[in-house]
Amino acid sequence: MLPQEIIRKKRDGHALDKAEIAFMVEGLTHGSVTEGQIAAFAMAIFFRDMVREERVALTEAMRDSGAVLDWTGLDGPVLDKHSTGGIGDNVSLMLAPALAACGAYVPMISGRGLGHGGGTLDKLDSIPGYRTNPDLALFRTVVEEVGCAIIGQTADLAPADRRLYSIRDVTATVESVPLITASILSKKLAEGLDALVLDVKTGNGAFMVTLDQARMLAKSLVDVANGAGVKTAALITAMDQSLASAAGNAVEVLNAAEFLSGRHRDPRLYEVTVALGAEGLVLAELVADAGEGRRRIEAAFSSGKAAEIFGRMVTALGGPAGFMDDPAAHLRPAPFVRDVFPDGDGIVGGVDSRAVGIAVIEMGGGRARPEDKIDHSVGFTRLAAVGARVGRYEAPLGVVHARTEAHAEKAAGALRAAYKVGDAIPEETPGVYERIG
Repeated sequence: MLPQEIIRKKRDGHALDKAEIAFMVEGLTHGSVTEGQIAAFAMAIFFRDMVREERVALTEAMRDSGAVLDWTGLDGPVLDKHSTGGIGDNVSLMLAPALAACGAYVPMISGRGLGHGGGTLDKLDSIPGYRTNPDLALFRTVVEEVGCAIIGQTADLAPADRRLYSIRDVTATVESVPLITASILSKKLAEGLDALVLDVKTGNGAFMVTLDQARMLAKSLVDVANGAGVKTAALITAMDQSLASAAGNAVEVLNAAEFLSGRHRDPRLYEVTVALGAEGLVLAELVADAGEGRRRIEAAFSSGKAAEIFGRMVTALGGPAGFMDDPAAHLRPAPFVRDVFPDGDGIVGGVDSRAVGIAVIEMGGGRARPEDKIDHSVGFTRLAAVGARVGRYEAPLGVVHARTEAHAEKAAGALRAAYKVGDAIPEETPGVYERIG
């Protein structure tokens, strides 16, 4: 086969067969296809799209470009969750141990911050000693003995995705739905899963801003994952305000610890986490229906079992022993902490959650360039929800945590600008819009 002929075929709008796609992915992995040819291939897909069979073939070929984990011998199903990302989205930190408490094994491979959204690995890096990049042997041991482990992608898993993504990032082909689908699922399917639940977000803080965009991506992900042999469904959830009342890294870890211990649980965060957990348990055939799944997940939280498993996972991956006894003692605080009050009294009518995420990055809580180091201590806490009453003296929009006074002042201004405060009571929107399955 010749790469240029395969590119020509896709450029002219024809469907590629499985062998042609496998040839391009193998060449991508081993370097026998040039970066220019891969860029042209990605652009042809961007403009000509792919049918379901092509998307499945591309995903499977990228999955098989490296190791595929085998969990034969476990006494329960292997289950994971993936989110398309947003602001204050720390769901994975609570959901993985809750699913493990219900009898699933959760080998969760997560990512770092992308764009304005925070990354699960960046949050976990705020825990001293926690190893987000262990070798596969330790990863397997923790999953088998604790029930869950949250780590980053290793060099052995879906290496084709890393090279393809780096090329897409500089050739304006990131937004292609078939390429997004293959990128997300190749890594997840390399985990050797029995079932996968997807959290596809929509709203001003999501990458898929409109419900139609989110629905299109969710359908592609669900169709391809099921076509590749993994039972999968998606929930489309709201990202029109910070999901947790915290946005940042260490502050979101502390928020998750408070959620797990029962000291504080943000209502919308609880709603989304429980819904995803219930759906995952149904897919993994651990419960008969979503109602039973919801009861099981809620019991995992209320009994303290999920909190116990999270603490054991942290220790097993190099973090402090007894982390859940006093999480704040192990997380580095920011030097400047202050309330951010609105310019006037009123009711929160809306939040530009993307702007909140950008403010965290500008404080140093995210990356402007790939090589940038993150200040894990910065961010916002006690973020007011839509519908909350705020005031210039007693009811703040939130609390800013910054490394310098100048950063705190700038972030406070950004937070005020992100919030719409008025007299009208806003229409309540659901945390979960719909299920795609």
